[in-house]
Amino acid sequence: MSRLKLGIPKGSLQDSTVELFAKAGWRISVNSRSYYPGIDDPEIECMMVRAQEMARYVESGALDAGLTGKDWILETGADVEEVAELIYSKTSLGKVRWVLAVAEDSAAQSVCDLEGKIIATEAVRITQKYLDRHAVKARVEFSWGATEVKVPELADAIVEVTETGSSLRANHLRVVDTLLESAPWFIANRVAWKDAWKREKIGNLVILLEGAIKAYNRVGLMLNVRRDDLAKVLAELPALRNPTIAQLSDPQWVAINTIIEEKTVRQLIPRLKLARAEGIVEYPLNKVVY
Repeated sequence: MSRLKLGIPKGSLQDSTVELFAKAGWRISVNSRSYYPGIDDPEIECMMVRAQEMARYVESGALDAGLTGKDWILETGADVEEVAELIYSKTSLGKVRWVLAVAEDSAAQSVCDLEGKIIATEAVRITQKYLDRHAVKARVEFSWGATEVKVPELADAIVEVTETGSSLRANHLRVVDTLLESAPWFIANRVAWKDAWKREKIGNLVILLEGAIKAYNRVGLMLNVRRDDLAKVLAELPALRNPTIAQLSDPQWVAINTIIEEKTVRQLIPRLKLARAEGIVEYPLNKVVY
């Protein structure tokens, strides 16, 4: 049997990745004492790998495919097939940012003010390229962690990843510039990508993972309405595409099925009721595939 060697990011993206796969239809069982989680698909063999290392293991062929951030693809310089961007993160569906930050009371207002200074970061290559673009010479030091606490005693500035900025604010840091925005990518080894079976397997995974992401924060809505009131109801109803309208057994009534943003439901349902919709049912979604 052919098998796909798939890397699952260990660390901050681990839980959200496992949850995403569950919504897409694959159950991954993670054991804290093992780097080889189980998965309910005999055609896939999973391995837990740090996102920072994922791209180079995929490039070497140790893994056929994996999920890692665009930032770590750039940082490692790995030559991999970038199959699809999957915009999800530890706490939201937004991208993360790599930012240049200094102490709140620092005199530095731009990267140009850091000439000859020390910058601590885990993303050394990304930071050095950023400095080169701005013709700034500074010493870039690799940080093993807890980067935020190194300013100002151990470094003049840091380049750090942030999702909400709360950790930077808690450590009294001020953002000077954004180096890049990053989201997870599904990547593949170039040789594996040329294998017809593996390429099809990867493609099927990506279709369902993208469908699961599209379903985040959306719900399905079903309702019944008299034909005479249909125009009023449709005017109230936002839709992912056009809503599905089906004839009921009574020719004077139709059923409507649509997909909407979950945050709009509490305002929308009362308006639909006023427009004389009946039998309104909200239901959760796992996947939305166009």
